[in-house]
Amino acid sequence: MDSALSPADHALSVAIEETGLSPSPKEEPRLLKLIARSLVPGTNTILASEYERLICDVRRKDWAAQLMNLTRRAGELWISKADMLDAVSRVHDPRATPELLRATLADTLAARFRDMGHTPRDVLEAVQADLTDAGTFLSGGQIDRLAQIIASAFGVEDTGFEAELIASEKARREEEERIEARAEARRKRENERLKAWEESLVGFDQVPAILHCTPREALRWIAENRLPVTRRTPQPDGTEKFEFDPEILKRLRSQLAEWRGGQKGTPALAGRKVGNAVIARVAALDRYVAHFRTARSLKRRITLVTGPTNSGKSYTALNALANAESGLALAPLRLLAHEFRESLLSRGVPASLATGEERIDFPGARHLAATVEMCPFHNPVDVALIDEAQMLMDPDRGAAWTAAIMGVPARHLYILGAPDCIPLIRRIAELCDDPLDEISLERKSPLRAASAPLRLRDLEAGDALIAFSRREVLDLRAELLTLGKRVAVVYGALSPEVRRAEAARFNNGEAEILVATDAIGMGLNLSIKRVVFSALRKYDGKQTRDLTAQEIKQIGGRAGRYGHHENGVVAVLGEAGTPAHIRKMLAAPPEPITELRPLVQPDADIVRAVAEEIETDSLYGVLVRIKRAVLRADDPNYRLADMDQAFEIASALEGVEGLSLTQRWVYAMCPIDERDNGISRLVGWASDHAAGRRVPPPGTGRLVQPSQAGREELERAEKRHKRLVAWRWLSLRFADAYTDKQAAEDNTTALNDWIEAVLRQQSREREHQKRAMPGRRGGGKGFGDRSGGGYSGPGRPPSSRGDARRDGAGRDGGRSESGERSPGGSPSGKRFKGAGGPRKGGKGGHGRG
Repeated sequence: MDSALSPADHALSVAIEETGLSPSPKEEPRLLKLIARSLVPGTNTILASEYERLICDVRRKDWAAQLMNLTRRAGELWISKADMLDAVSRVHDPRATPELLRATLADTLAARFRDMGHTPRDVLEAVQADLTDAGTFLSGGQIDRLAQIIASAFGVEDTGFEAELIASEKARREEEERIEARAEARRKRENERLKAWEESLVGFDQVPAILHCTPREALRWIAENRLPVTRRTPQPDGTEKFEFDPEILKRLRSQLAEWRGGQKGTPALAGRKVGNAVIARVAALDRYVAHFRTARSLKRRITLVTGPTNSGKSYTALNALANAESGLALAPLRLLAHEFRESLLSRGVPASLATGEERIDFPGARHLAATVEMCPFHNPVDVALIDEAQMLMDPDRGAAWTAAIMGVPARHLYILGAPDCIPLIRRIAELCDDPLDEISLERKSPLRAASAPLRLRDLEAGDALIAFSRREVLDLRAELLTLGKRVAVVYGALSPEVRRAEAARFNNGEAEILVATDAIGMGLNLSIKRVVFSALRKYDGKQTRDLTAQEIKQIGGRAGRYGHHENGVVAVLGEAGTPAHIRKMLAAPPEPITELRPLVQPDADIVRAVAEEIETDSLYGVLVRIKRAVLRADDPNYRLADMDQAFEIASALEGVEGLSLTQRWVYAMCPIDERDNGISRLVGWASDHAAGRRVPPPGTGRLVQPSQAGREELERAEKRHKRLVAWRWLSLRFADAYTDKQAAEDNTTALNDWIEAVLRQQSREREHQKRAMPGRRGGGKGFGDRSGGGYSGPGRPPSSRGDARRDGAGRDGGRSESGERSPGGSPSGKRFKGAGGPRKGGKGGHGRG
């Protein structure tokens, strides 16, 4: 041998002679590095078995690529990259042929399939659900092939079950086509009906002839609100064009003598083919406050408690609530509703819980903690509190706060919020004719801007790093792990249970740093010393914009928790902004509110009333008419809230037969994620419900070992959790169709446990690496690095279950962090698009709670 060779080169030459295995030119550099690491100091040879192991390590990437090509050419879309990585990790023969690789992959798949369920049918449905999550749909032939492979994994020779499943899949698709065809026909009919009615409208010039009156009389009666103006169209010169329904005008002729006699009174606008003015009166959204009869029957008093974060607002109101004979605490998040209930229990006050997806009844309790959308409007209490009143201005959920504040039947109402909400609360109190007291609180601990910008490596224990998307949170987490930090995360797609667990890890010191979205702004008690912004711009669902002063105060105010830190510090990463800007925002006065009209939207009672007036059972038709009729754009008191998602669901449900109008409205309020085929899935559930079939709860799907899970697996689990939120929400309203609540609870728990285990896993691995290699800074792999991770090893996590077949939320999790939508209360929706069909695709954001 050449004595000039390096020890690794020498060892490679010897190993080649002993084994007859020569690496390719492409493999040799990588192989030499591995050999160099394996050599015992002072030696220049390795064992033949070690050489074969190393050359297998080098070739596994190419083996996986070979399997990828083979499976994709065969159309075996159910075989994932994780499966291939798992298979090649089991190959220890460096001379492996394509046939051996395929056989190993087949064995790996068989083990995975046996792990996914108890029967071939369960596994086939679970695999199809996983593929659907990824937007992949199999043909009949592919389903046939997959069924045969699964049957073989279970040792089943008779694979007749796949024919039944293929037939079932065909029937399902045919039913979807029939539903869509019916929906299109009904939407067309409703639109034609609306168009015909609108074409029948007449201008003011024809009113005198129809009523047999003078133009002067007609103008006077319009001013006296006796003649309903059906449609007002703004003109370029600033005036409005008035249009009238001739059928309504004819029915008013009998009242002309009374009007000419000067007698006061509102004209009777009964009858059918009614106009928009009648619809507006039926909907009562132009006099919304009167809709809440129980609240109006009480002599209410409102106390508004405002102040920055960490000023003790909740403490003041909770004490009053605990001392009352009966009470109600309304929170923006399911998580915070739980905390309100626990606060009452800790004070010795029995309390129940009501959120969109769960109920906890405490026998004999006269206090209730609930999310805002679950406000009970017909049960008077002595004291109520409503938290985070600045949400009145939120375009998605603001109407729920309007309804709660106007309609909560409490003799004494405490409203808590940031100072920004004061003008709007004053306006609502004026509309309700309720006396208003105002209390202003100051922070209990000082809050200041940092003196200098920070780098990631400057973060310390007790810091919360703020980002504005799930991806940014996970990317920053991965970077911090490479710096040897222990990290917890909180973002909107996580369930409340996982968020609480992650917060506990941070509070007890198990994690040094918290990386979070603005989800920390509400509903979590966090011992944060310093809030650090990674960005000062965010995408709000419509555009990327600068953070407002209120947003910086709300989020930054979480720093310096009273009793834990003497003061709070708000900082920013150097590439994102300057301390001077943070200092300016913290000192800025409340931003002036230019729009003092609270957001309102219909509830189930209003929907039924409008449907009766226009003689239709079409929810689509009702919502189209409400959108066009209930409020003028320049109404002096209220604004109609966005209802885009509810409208899209109603449009898609038009083709489902067998559901009442009220049931359709409940489905339209269901918290679904449009980005996850949520509307089509909901229509499928509604179709099963209407046909008298039970709707099984979504399963967990395949849960790999937490140590092998990557970002894709985590996101898939989060989506499944959102589906379970929607299913549980519906199960509380349609118990006869959504029956298997225990399975849904079990699957929810399994997913929560798995997600939390995944989030813990990398921090634990990184800690082990630090202890094993003191003084050495390692790389560590984050979610962005999928090499070697994300595939299923032998066995299954103990808590995982096979897939049985999707706020804030309820939705605690649309776009808000956890906006719930209640069929009996005000819904939270998105922008109302108009009288079109379902919109393709979906908007960003996370589910309401």
